[in-house]
Amino acid sequence: MTSTASTVEVAVVDYGLGNIRSVTRGLERGGARVSLIDDPEALATVDGIVLPGVGAFREGVENAGPFREPLLDAAAAGTPTFGICLGMQMLLTSSEEAAHAGAGEVEGLSLIPGTNVRFPPDRKVPHMGWNELHIERAHPLVDGIDGGYAYFVHSYYAAPEDPTAVVATSDYGDPFPAIIATDAGNVFGTQFHPEKSGDLGLRILQNFVSICRG
Repeated sequence: MTSTASTVEVAVVDYGLGNIRSVTRGLERGGARVSLIDDPEALATVDGIVLPGVGAFREGVENAGPFREPLLDAAAAGTPTFGICLGMQMLLTSSEEAAHAGAGEVEGLSLIPGTNVRFPPDRKVPHMGWNELHIERAHPLVDGIDGGYAYFVHSYYAAPEDPTAVVATSDYGDPFPAIIATDAGNVFGTQFHPEKSGDLGLRILQNFVSICRG
């Protein structure tokens, strides 16, 4: 869909595990018209897609199963696709969480090749609270942001195969990726919750809407 200057249509994927209300409000504050989508075919008609998520990797991948091919098709077509928290982890290929839970191998979307790894045993999990964001490279999602604090809740973090996929990092004993993106730049994710991250998070959501506007 081609947006007018004033209207951006964003789909929030509703697969039963997302922090739907607060994400929707944040996107609306960012200037988007938001639809909660439970019909996978509807993803072909929007300007941008948000894949939220809280909970376990296996459950997320299984619940979002009907959306897999439409999400891959939308990403290949250049539609901005934004994963948040578990949604970001689902952009990768796999996660140690499934093995840790005895659930075996689970395949993510693999839009950003890599795996999600558990914090070392000497770190309390989940890592929860406000942590400083360090911008590592330019990306439209972080336009106008040169640092600040974001709100995290997670026990696993992304480890992309290509280190240039990392847009921003944070620290929990050691640095870990806080924002990742594809080479093409239209698929990206935040480990933190922008909808809970105050002015910094609102700016990221506004930037996403701008990316969708094109």
